[in-house]
Amino acid sequence: MRVSIGLPVADWRACAAVARQAEEDGADAVTASELKHDPFAPLAFAALATERVALVPSVAIAFPRSPMVIANQAWDLNRHSRGRFVVGLGSQIKAHNERRFSTPWIAPAARLGEYVEALRAIFRCWETGEKLSYQGKYYNFSLMTPEFSPGPQGLGLPPIAMAAVGPLMLKTAARVADSVRLHSFATRDYLEKVVRPLLATELAAAGKSFETFEITGGGFVATGPDQAAVKDAAEKVRYRVAFYGSTPAYRGVFDLHGVGDLGVRLTEMSKQGLWHQMAAQVPDDVLDLFVARATYDELPAAIEKRYGGIVDTVSLEFAPGTDAVTRRATIAAIQRIPSGFTGFRR
Repeated sequence: MRVSIGLPVADWRACAAVARQAEEDGADAVTASELKHDPFAPLAFAALATERVALVPSVAIAFPRSPMVIANQAWDLNRHSRGRFVVGLGSQIKAHNERRFSTPWIAPAARLGEYVEALRAIFRCWETGEKLSYQGKYYNFSLMTPEFSPGPQGLGLPPIAMAAVGPLMLKTAARVADSVRLHSFATRDYLEKVVRPLLATELAAAGKSFETFEITGGGFVATGPDQAAVKDAAEKVRYRVAFYGSTPAYRGVFDLHGVGDLGVRLTEMSKQGLWHQMAAQVPDDVLDLFVARATYDELPAAIEKRYGGIVDTVSLEFAPGTDAVTRRATIAAIQRIPSGFTGFRR
């Protein structure tokens, strides 16, 4: 299994040191989230401070940005990291696209599938010199002059990861992308009974396999040096489960476990602005469906039980002050968990 470490996107000055430490500790990737901050600049600092780890936005919101804009950022990050950049894209939900980004919400799965295809067409144009000619229903690209082409890199085209929750987006990711970044609002049963079968069918139809298709995420990790720290981390996860569970589009996960009424209740509370009271609605038995929680010494076993055999990459966050020996031993133990993913096709 692979391990990724998140960058402190709110503090650019700290990104290089965190990325360097993650690489020295043996991590496989560093990620930058797009919530309150842009994900690309932190990865640029990480790229120049490291030599081995993959660099992944987790995830960049696609529709407010033209594929050409993402292509330029991805090409530069791939060049300066010497081929270690992975494009991470997500659609977000209707309300955020329309009301936060003022972006039309149109056929998100089909549109994001075209987005990925358009990115690859742009990458091929720059790398091989082939004429840029992508004609889709939602995106059309036909102009690229030498003055605007950054030119070839000889590093291979950057792999593309898609965030997915529902069946249509999961199928699209399997068909057009190299990796799926699963939403944290997922349980092991949901991954085994819904996600993996959908991916397996679509990958087979596309002539692909799990060996070259990475599955990342699909839950939470709550850890720390002692039980008190684990409890604190779990309470933060409880809030996230309540927050995500209030989104009607994600309710299928609750429904699978027979607690759909909890989702309805959380949605109503969110409409009333009762955000800080929602976590108390999530009982321990529901919380444990979503999280692997354990102290550092017991964490590898907890992660194997929660994610083993169904996920290739998990994200970790160590408490400040955790010593290097503990960090490295924990990461190494998790990496010994078997995974079917062997690497991206280039």
